[in-house]
Amino acid sequence: MLFNVFILADSAWAGSSLLYKWQKTLGNYIAVAGQDNSVKIFDRHGHKWTELNLPGRCVGMDWDKDGDILAVIAAKSSSIYLWDASVNKTSQIDSGMRDQMSFILWSKTGPLLAVGTVKGNLVLYNQQTSRKIPILGKHTKKITCGCWSTQNLLALGSEDNTLSISNHEGDTVRQTTLRGEPAEIYFSVMKTDERSSHGESTVSVSVDKKILMLFNINDPENPIELTFQRRYGNIVSYRWYGDGYILIGFSHGYFVVISTHAREIGGELYQAHNHKDSLNSVAISPALNKAASCGDNSIKIHELSELKDISNVVRLDDETKGLDQLSWTDDGQLLAVSTQRGTLHVFLTKLPILGDSFGTRLAYLTSLLEVTVSNQVDGETPVAIEVDVEPTFIAVGPYHVAVGMNNRAWFYAFVDLEPGFKKLKEFEYLGTIARMCLNSDYAAALFEGKVQLHMIESKDHEERKQMKLFPDDDRQGRILCHALTADFLYYGTDSGNVVCVLVEDWATVSSYSHSVGVRRVFPDLNGSRLVFFDDKNSGFLFSPTKDSCFELPNFSPTITGVLWDNWHADRGVFVAYDNDKVYTYALHKTTIYGPRVVLVGSTTLLFSQKPLLLYNGDLTCQTASGKTSEVPLSTHSFLKRSAKTSTDSTPELGKQLTEALMLKRFHEAWDLCKSASSDADWAEFGKACLVHMEVGLAIQAYRISGNVAMVLSLQGGTEDMNLLAGHLAMFLEDFNLAQNLYLSSSCPVAALEMRRDLLQWDSALMLAKRLAEDQIPFISKEYAVHLEFIGDYVNALAHYEKGMTHNDKEHDEACQAGVARMSIRMGDIRRGAAQAIQHPSRVLKKECGAILESMKVESQPLKGQYYDKAASVYIRCKNWSKVGELLPHVSSLKIHLQYAKAKEADGKYKEAAQAYESAKDWDNVIRVLLDHLNNPEDAVRIVRETQSIDGAKMVARFFLRLNDYGSAIHFLVLSQCNDEAFQLAQQHGQMEVYADIIGSEATQEDYQSIALYFEGEKKNLQAGKFFQKCGQYSRALKHFLKCPNKDDNLAVEMAIETVGQAKDSSLTNQLIDYLMGESDGIPKDAKYLFRLYMALQQYKEAARTAIIIAREEQCAGNYRNAHNVLFSMYTELQAQEIKIPAEMATNLMILHSYLLVKIHVKRGDHLKGARMLIRVSKNISKFPAHVVPILTSAVIECYRAGLKDSAFGFATMLMRQEYRNQIDPRYRKKIEAMVRRPDKSELEEETTPCLFCGFQLPQNELLCISCKNNLPYCIATGRHMLKEDWSVCPHCEFPALYSQFVLLLETETICPMCSDPLSAEQVKKISDCSQYLKTDQLDK
Repeated sequence: MLFNVFILADSAWAGSSLLYKWQKTLGNYIAVAGQDNSVKIFDRHGHKWTELNLPGRCVGMDWDKDGDILAVIAAKSSSIYLWDASVNKTSQIDSGMRDQMSFILWSKTGPLLAVGTVKGNLVLYNQQTSRKIPILGKHTKKITCGCWSTQNLLALGSEDNTLSISNHEGDTVRQTTLRGEPAEIYFSVMKTDERSSHGESTVSVSVDKKILMLFNINDPENPIELTFQRRYGNIVSYRWYGDGYILIGFSHGYFVVISTHAREIGGELYQAHNHKDSLNSVAISPALNKAASCGDNSIKIHELSELKDISNVVRLDDETKGLDQLSWTDDGQLLAVSTQRGTLHVFLTKLPILGDSFGTRLAYLTSLLEVTVSNQVDGETPVAIEVDVEPTFIAVGPYHVAVGMNNRAWFYAFVDLEPGFKKLKEFEYLGTIARMCLNSDYAAALFEGKVQLHMIESKDHEERKQMKLFPDDDRQGRILCHALTADFLYYGTDSGNVVCVLVEDWATVSSYSHSVGVRRVFPDLNGSRLVFFDDKNSGFLFSPTKDSCFELPNFSPTITGVLWDNWHADRGVFVAYDNDKVYTYALHKTTIYGPRVVLVGSTTLLFSQKPLLLYNGDLTCQTASGKTSEVPLSTHSFLKRSAKTSTDSTPELGKQLTEALMLKRFHEAWDLCKSASSDADWAEFGKACLVHMEVGLAIQAYRISGNVAMVLSLQGGTEDMNLLAGHLAMFLEDFNLAQNLYLSSSCPVAALEMRRDLLQWDSALMLAKRLAEDQIPFISKEYAVHLEFIGDYVNALAHYEKGMTHNDKEHDEACQAGVARMSIRMGDIRRGAAQAIQHPSRVLKKECGAILESMKVESQPLKGQYYDKAASVYIRCKNWSKVGELLPHVSSLKIHLQYAKAKEADGKYKEAAQAYESAKDWDNVIRVLLDHLNNPEDAVRIVRETQSIDGAKMVARFFLRLNDYGSAIHFLVLSQCNDEAFQLAQQHGQMEVYADIIGSEATQEDYQSIALYFEGEKKNLQAGKFFQKCGQYSRALKHFLKCPNKDDNLAVEMAIETVGQAKDSSLTNQLIDYLMGESDGIPKDAKYLFRLYMALQQYKEAARTAIIIAREEQCAGNYRNAHNVLFSMYTELQAQEIKIPAEMATNLMILHSYLLVKIHVKRGDHLKGARMLIRVSKNISKFPAHVVPILTSAVIECYRAGLKDSAFGFATMLMRQEYRNQIDPRYRKKIEAMVRRPDKSELEEETTPCLFCGFQLPQNELLCISCKNNLPYCIATGRHMLKEDWSVCPHCEFPALYSQFVLLLETETICPMCSDPLSAEQVKKISDCSQYLKTDQLDK
């Protein structure tokens, strides 16, 4: 709710509208003027501060940007009155004008004051230098409104219906005539898709209260005029806000929001009939993100983020004449509304959230000058304390509260008598107080890196004795934070020290050194533990008594504070909070894992709530409205379940149980388990009890759940805590932890017993070496039995041998039996048999006999040489089944072959094929696959893998039977039967297939045979191809030239290749005649002539042809193709060390300049693009297909780059009769305007030295006027090269200015000349470029 702080009324103001202004930035003062000849200044609490007497009624006032100086103008006076708020002093300045003042406004950025007069004159006054600039005739009538921009431009509106925009010297920049009288003027930025970098370029003005005009300073010809529905009435007031939105209030009570985005302009985003009869004013607070409107006798406040949400409505029923103007302080705390009957109401809209707690007592700000102290837990009546100043901090103790600001604090004591408090004293400190803490007797104030500790209630003469400043030594660092408990003062320093001081005798009790600075400390109520934050936004729990420190798990870096639970039974619970969430932590002091801190869960906070007190799961928060609210923590939901026990779902009960156990609330957890009656819940309860070493509770839980084994195991306790913890860790199956705990207990052998029981023999043996060496033989024997069982006979034998004690007969005999068995298993039969015979046990002898018997069956296959012999014997006996069993172990190919033949004879072809394959008899494999198994796929695979000639013949015959002539020819060639393959191809018209298959491995005769066949078939292209392969170039050329047009391209390419190989002048001339069209009257494409010259290595002729081709491409508008032709020819000539023709070099340079334009314009470098367009436009005859677009681009880019004279020159060219009608309609008007109103200003081109003579010439000039040398150009910018900034493309070796090339490659990924992929890392700077200059001279 809005809170009415004060009402200002004065008899001199009665019945008149008030003029008032809040102090800017601070909002500590409000200046108010009525009909009387004075300005009264009040502070933010409504107390009158001073009064300025004027010679006439106040007609205007304004505060400077920092709120230091109030400027006032009065009727019947040409003076300006300045009131300095810091010294409460008024000064008077003569404006130098004879006419009356009508308008006054301070600049937004500096100490510049604009004052307008009733005759339209203007005075600019610099308060810092006292300089006055009078500007006569700025307007012809009274200046009524205006606004400064953040760029220090001044917009003014006058009764002469004009709008002027001036700079800070008073010079008019723009002036426009309006269709009516201007009212409110503002500078702002219109909403666009891209954020403008020109600053506040839009001026908005209300014209005749009907039209809202938007005037763009950079486009003065096209103002936007917005009109609204007639039912809205007149425009009363409007405000810009957010990203180009405007809020407008209309006289008939309507409240409208529009957007200035080009796509949205003209449409309403929001409209409401806020006030029934009339609306008087609107105001916006960016700090609160709220808007307000007033009308009739009510104020409505909207949320700007959601305009439909009206957060407050205030009715002023006493104001029957209606309301007038609204105004917010810059910080949004106070909202002032003036009324038609001459009163001013000030409302509190945002209260600073200031509060503190000590134990269960709270103190918090409930109004600007009111602090409320309450203790709801103990049921005390809240006490409201009226304080003398608006505080910036509050501190509360058991019996006192302190408030203060800057370096002063006021102390109040709580008393039983009305009003419940008494003011004790005011105390002044040595610096501005950052934070204060109280306990029952002492106050501790933090200021400027120090803490001052003093008694709260002490006699003045004793105060010096009862005061102490910390730290004692400045070398200990600056104090960043502190806290006070009943007995201790804690403070943290920027060097990382956490110091605990006993308040009683001021002695340091403990000091903990942390790795980085400590930002905040939060001790619990008795000071035995504290949480602190460090500079890395990590949280830690520190216990001074044990000097132990734990990092808080899952600690959010946004956390700002900590509260400890004040409930007597929850001393180990605390919450950490940020703006959005509260995180509940619990300290577990006694667990099997040692002390630890756990994150229990989190609770979401509502917006703008500050936690002050935590008591038994209820969080008391302070709100922005000056009240408190209760937030139940979600982690303590089990405390609120009594009323809804029956409705809780099983998952919800499970979650509550987990949270109760994490908070060590065993009583509540017990109740939850009873209501759920689930064995799983009781098991979880029991497990938690084991972790917390609550053995008695665990026994009860396991007894209820029926876990008898656990109950029996837990009975019979021990006083050794480590031994007990070890047992509990073992029950929880954390065996490594259990071992560590056992080893640190009074009975370390328990660790060994646990490992033996777990059959973890390696660990048991290691522990036995340390703890009980006499147990090693017994553990070794048990380990050996285990190893024998899993088949690890080698290690089993070793451990049986280690197990001998020579004392325990029965044990030793068991080990000897093991040694005997393992020896036989390992192949040492003699030793094993001897051991078994000596051993008294008949069972052992039987076991060893069984092992030997089984080994006889298995022992023969271990000797590989017997398989082949056995198989031979079985073959002689015709026992093929036995041979088949032994075959995987047989290595003799002869046996595999015999087996294969036998299987084939029996008709078992699949097994026969496998056996032939094992015997590596590939031909028989292929035969069986084709003749019997009809499996050509595997046959073809084997032929390809083995390259078997006979196999290939068989496959060919197989395909011949299937009439698959192509495959048959393929395999005949593979079997080297070229003649047969040729005949087959000839018979069945498969010569193309034969020709493809024979490839490059055929003889000259083979090629000739194929060529003659194709000649007979009149297939000229194929005939020519094979005549060329067999070296008969003349016949090949004849056939190529006979090819019909559809084969033309390939045939001509082949003809060129043939002539290039032949090196025969007569053939060359014959082909040239064909290409020139002398043989058939049809000239061929020039590219073929170019390729012919290249094939003949006649590079000069090729170069001339390349120039012709490039010229044709250029005329057709294919500039990239033309560039590529010239570039490839250029590099070829360079490689052959042939002089580059000047025409080729020039054409390549002009084309490259054209291609650079697009690159630079895309990168936003309009100056470089403009320079290249100037070069291209000077050679515009070489671009006949795009004369007008190129010249248009030149005009636009030159104008953008500030080359306005060049732009004018090209614009005049475009105005020629032959070009004028081809100009794009979007640009025609602007180009015509450019020619009509020429601007001859030109950005002068930078000069750099010539490479050869050092003469200074323009960057983009490529001919030195001094030494007449052509200069090499940079492929990145088109500028001439510089010796000290030389680099080359590593692919094409064209030069580039290193600094510019690297800059270009930040956005481009290819070389602009050769188009090969390139990165900045590949480009190296060349310190000595002389070798490239020699090459360049050679070109010339």
